[in-house]
Amino acid sequence: MSEAEETLQAFVQQLYAQVPQAAAQVAQALARFLRYREELLRWNERVNLTAIIDPEEVLTRHFLDSLAILTAVDPPTCRLLDIGSGAGFPGLPLKIVRPAWTVTLLEATARKVAFLHHICQVLELEQVTVVHGRAELLGHDQAYRGTFDVVTARAVAALPVVLEYAAPYCRVGGTIVLPRKGDSPDEMTQGLRAAEQLGLALEARLPVTLSGLNDGRYLLVWRQHQPCPPQFPRNNAAILKRPAGE
Repeated sequence: MSEAEETLQAFVQQLYAQVPQAAAQVAQALARFLRYREELLRWNERVNLTAIIDPEEVLTRHFLDSLAILTAVDPPTCRLLDIGSGAGFPGLPLKIVRPAWTVTLLEATARKVAFLHHICQVLELEQVTVVHGRAELLGHDQAYRGTFDVVTARAVAALPVVLEYAAPYCRVGGTIVLPRKGDSPDEMTQGLRAAEQLGLALEARLPVTLSGLNDGRYLLVWRQHQPCPPQFPRNNAAILKRPAGE
C-alpha cells in the first residue's frame, strides 16, 4: 500500500470510528475510491476531467481534499449540493463515506455530466442526482432554491462570485462550506461584503491540516441566517461584470 493510500485509509478509519461493522464499511469505501481513481484516469485520456494525473495525487488532492469538508460539517444525514462538480469533487467522495447523505451534483459541461452518470453507476451509489445546468439559472428554480442543508463548490470562481452562486440554494440555517486557497485580503473583504447582501454570515475559517494537504488550504464556513434575496443569482454577465460586494 502506498503512502497516499495509507493516509486516505487512516482518515476514512477515523470517520468510521464509532460505526458498527466499521472494518467492512472502510474496506468498501476504499475499494470505491480505488475504482473511482481508475475510471477517472481512464476517462481523462479522452475527456478533460482533471489536470491531476498522478495516481497518488488523485488520492490526496482530489479524494482527501474533498473529505476535509467533514472537519467542518458532518451531520448524520443531509441534502448536499455540489456546484460545478466537474469530475465529482467534493460531492462523490463525501457520498462514498456518508452513504446516508442525499447528494446533488450540478455541472454545466456535458462531457463531465456523462462521466458523473457513469461513475455513479459503476460505484453503485444511490441517492445521487446529476443535474446538467448552470448555477446562475437553476438558482431561481423553486425545486432547488433554498432546499439544501449543505452547499459546497470547489475551485469554481472568485469568492464573491461563488457565494452568489451558492447562497440561493442554501436553506435558512443551512451551511455553505467552500474549500479555498490563496484568497487575497481584498478578495476576502469583498466576499464578506457580498455575504451581507446574500443573507450569509461567516462562521469559521478552518485550516486544512490533513497529511499531504498542509499547503495553505482552508475551509470557509458560512451560515445562511436569512433567505437569499430574490434578485440573486443574477445572470452570469452581471455577476462577472460587477461581483456582489463591490
